[in-house]
Amino acid sequence: MSAALQMTAFGLALLSTLFLLLATCTDCWMVNADDSLEVSHKCRGLWRECVTNMQDGVRTCDQYDSILADHPVKIVVTRTLLITADLLAGLALGTLLLGLDCIKFLKEDPRVKLKMCYGAGIILGIGSILGLVGSVWYAVDVYVERATLVSRNIFLGVHYDFGWSCWLGMAGATGCSVASVLLTCCLH
Repeated sequence: MSAALQMTAFGLALLSTLFLLLATCTDCWMVNADDSLEVSHKCRGLWRECVTNMQDGVRTCDQYDSILADHPVKIVVTRTLLITADLLAGLALGTLLLGLDCIKFLKEDPRVKLKMCYGAGIILGIGSILGLVGSVWYAVDVYVERATLVSRNIFLGVHYDFGWSCWLGMAGATGCSVASVLLTCCLH
C-alpha cells in the first residue's frame, strides 16, 4: 500500500510540476474575450504578448522590455510566486524520488526514506500554496480590471478573460497540493 501511494503521489507531483512549469513559460494568461467578430486572437503572458491572425495563422509576439523594467504588480508578483513554486516543486520531486521505496538509495534505512517523503510533501505543500496564490492573484486582477472597465462603461476595443496558462497554473498548484496531502497525511 505504501509503495502504491508513493508512486501515485510521485506521478501526480510530476504531472503537476510540469503544469506549473508550462504555466510559467507560456504566454496565454489573458485572452481576448470580445464578442464581436475577431480577426486576431490576442494573448498576454508573464513574459510577452502575442497576436495570432485568425485568417492566415501568422503569430507575432512582443517581448516585454526587460525582466528588471517597471511592470504591473500582477506580472511581477505572479512571476516571483510561480518561479519559486517551480523551484520548490522541482526540489520536492528530487527529494521524493530518492525517498521512494523502489529506489535503492538508502535502502538499509527505511526511516530516513520515509522522512524524505514527508519532507517532499511539506515542500510540495509550500510550492502549491505559492503557485495557487500567484495564479489566483493574476486571475483576480484580470477580473477586477475587466469589472472596473465594465462598471465605468469604458470600451477599449477588447476585453480580456483568463487564459489557458492561468488555468494550467491553478491545476498544477492544486495537483501539488493533493500530492502533498498524500505524502504528509496518508503515508504511514
